[in-house]
Amino acid sequence: ETPAQREIWKRKILELREDAQSIRNQGNHYDRMVSAGIRQRKERDELLARRRRNRGNGGDADEMQQLSEEADSLATSHGMMNDLLSSGQASLSNLVGQRQRMRWVNRKMLDIGNKIGLSNSTMRMIERRDATDAWLVFGGMIVTLLVIYFLYF
Repeated sequence: ETPAQREIWKRKILELREDAQSIRNQGNHYDRMVSAGIRQRKERDELLARRRRNRGNGGDADEMQQLSEEADSLATSHGMMNDLLSSGQASLSNLVGQRQRMRWVNRKMLDIGNKIGLSNSTMRMIERRDATDAWLVFGGMIVTLLVIYFLYF
């Protein structure tokens, strides 16, 4: 096993770890969204059932209890929104970290290319290919958004 192969395997392992973490984060996010939807549906049904029951009773104590429960529900919703915001911030920081790693990899690849003697024209061709790939990705994202928009509306 040469050092170059060892470095390749280390990079592959690092990529697999990042992919596993990303999949784990997506699973957690999906689980939170599903459980939040179930919880919201249950709370909505409870609130509607209480309102139907209390219309016939007409007690002030019941109304105060309902208002207190509504305040608790709003506090819970506020906490869920904070969790959602922190999840978004974590995703953003993860993307920033990935961007920094990709810049580092790009610099290392350029250094390796210069050491093994790749010509400047070859390096420019590689950089043009990267730019073309980026345009293709952005075009694909725009097309996907348009398809989703037209299917939704």
